[in-house]
Amino acid sequence: MRIPLSFKGQSVFVAGGSSGINLGIATAFAQAGANVAIASRNAERVAQAVDQLRQHGTHIEGYSADVRDAPGIAAALQQARDAIGPFDVLVSGAAGNFLAPALGMSANGFKTVVDIDLNGTFHVLRAGFEHLRRPGASVINISAPQAFNPTKLQAHVCAAKAGVDMLTRVLAMEWGPEGVRVNSIVPGPIGDTEGIRRLAPTPEALQRMTQSVPLQRMGRVEEIADMALFLASQHAAFVTGAIMAVDGGSSLAGGRDYGASL
Repeated sequence: MRIPLSFKGQSVFVAGGSSGINLGIATAFAQAGANVAIASRNAERVAQAVDQLRQHGTHIEGYSADVRDAPGIAAALQQARDAIGPFDVLVSGAAGNFLAPALGMSANGFKTVVDIDLNGTFHVLRAGFEHLRRPGASVINISAPQAFNPTKLQAHVCAAKAGVDMLTRVLAMEWGPEGVRVNSIVPGPIGDTEGIRRLAPTPEALQRMTQSVPLQRMGRVEEIADMALFLASQHAAFVTGAIMAVDGGSSLAGGRDYGASL
């Protein structure tokens, strides 16, 4: 059951909010009464997500923007601020991934994931800071277990997400005096998401992945959204610089070899 929190009258911006975990987070905030703006690269997906979010009766805006394009995402953030007001919550969740050994990966492939995950997070947070309601705003980055667990076939994601977590900690220190909290959520294997379809592309691989989770099941998008609601709420008013694993204990075993699951 979702934590019964109200965000009525508050404003939330979700980068990458047109699908998957990030759409789940946007949906949870809309259900809790918040006005929500989302941004993502695919205009068609943004339009579909906006239609879905508007069913919850709050003010919803959507923008087509690529987090790798600093001026573009800055423009989307400005438009959202003009439409729904200063942001009480800023979520940076855009991500890219594919399986490849380091020696089988092109420089462009490595750069693309770093640009989306790490540089994109910096672009969202750097441009978004001026639009945060201060004091009191909550910034939430979506990280991954690869940030702290070395993982075969994931050198690009390991490097990018480790950077995201360190950026989270540094900005928590720099922005704390302004009354802005900055935290990361680390989702584990979440069922019915694009990430799981890429990392466990066969029924057998999915079964092995599920069995590797101490709680013996896939997580749900709603469970990541619950953590986002908590971190954005007054219940977490003294929480900043935290890296919050929501993974059923799957990161406890350390490094992974996704190649062995294929």
